Amino acid sequence: MKIYVVGGAVRDELLGLPVKDHDHVVVGATPDDMVAQGYRPVGKDFPVFLHPKTQEEYALARTERKTAPGYKGFVFHTSTEVTLEEDLVRRDLTINAIARADDGTLTDPFGGQRDIAARIFRHVSDAFAEDPVRILRVARFAARYPDFRVAPETNALMRQMVEQGEVDALVAERVWQELSRGLMEQQPSRMIEVLRDCGALARILPELDVLWGVPQPEKWHPEIDTGAHILQVIDCAARANLALPARVACLMHDLGKGVTPPDNWPAHHGHEELGVKLVEQVCKRLRVPTDCRDLAVMTAREHGNVGRALQLRPNTIVKLLERCDAFRKPARFSQMLLATECDSRGRIGPSASYQDAPFPQAAYLETAMAAARAVNAGEIAQRCLDNPQRIPEFVHRERVKAVKIALNADDDDAAV
Repeated sequence: MKIYVVGGAVRDELLGLPVKDHDHVVVGATPDDMVAQGYRPVGKDFPVFLHPKTQEEYALARTERKTAPGYKGFVFHTSTEVTLEEDLVRRDLTINAIARADDGTLTDPFGGQRDIAARIFRHVSDAFAEDPVRILRVARFAARYPDFRVAPETNALMRQMVEQGEVDALVAERVWQELSRGLMEQQPSRMIEVLRDCGALARILPELDVLWGVPQPEKWHPEIDTGAHILQVIDCAARANLALPARVACLMHDLGKGVTPPDNWPAHHGHEELGVKLVEQVCKRLRVPTDCRDLAVMTAREHGNVGRALQLRPNTIVKLLERCDAFRKPARFSQMLLATECDSRGRIGPSASYQDAPFPQAAYLETAMAAARAVNAGEIAQRCLDNPQRIPEFVHRERVKAVKIALNADDDDAAV
């Protein structure tokens, strides 16, 4: 029995990056051999065992055979006769098909070290085409390692898989899992670019894919193309280390621009409300978690209002806060402001950069929210026991007064 460290641990060691988890492949052993040495079986589809002390995964060397469409249509075979090379050939990329023995010796039958040096994602064999999840994984790896590029032959194979409908067999939960992980990587725009290059984005997120080629006013968007803007916004969110809900909001905030009347382009009047329906549609289809969905819907609907915050009347600001449920969920409202700040900064042109531009709207609305939340709604309600139906009206009125004072705002009649 021989044990090797394989996959991501070896890859990241060679890249000089921290290693979080170790996966192992065991050659020449049976399930009984593993149990006899104290390993605990956990694999359902094929034999995987947990080390009795480290709890790291140890899988028996195996081969696999495609039997049905999608990523679950496989039959796995393990035996003491399966070699290390036979196990490695079933892996997705050459950089993940390197094994390290206990003495540090590397087994690299497919040129993974060469591709690491060249910063190339290259598939190991044509078996890559049997699992559509691998397209999502390559895209996610591109977000994690943004200086890597997909080999032309691998991109061609992924495009062929898309054309043959393999991507359509992916279940929503797995698509969301990979997309969400990619959004949390170093440069999420690379994930979207890889998916676009092979045609998978049009099948997975058609509402997003149509934004490429949709123009915006150059005065406000020097990058002009809406798709290019989205890439800049999600990378801004990554640089700001925003949480997943805010990154999802950044990804989807401008979906409405894909369905505004082309005759009106580059203007996109009403795209915020149009975008709400599309965000809800995407989130339902991909079974996006509620916190991500709610923030994405709110950001799509309100990012224009936040951008105009300095010109809003106190009454309008309070209505915005009420509409966003900011009094019960102030942290979510603050997340929306962060996402909208990335929308503002995600604009780069040949002669102007917005990456470090101030965004006073955020502090302005935070000040307004703090002032409005300081109003004692319970005390107002006690004063209105004889007229309870007017309690919301009176609370709203006091909040407007508080916001007006806090912002030193002009009279409502004089404000925009």
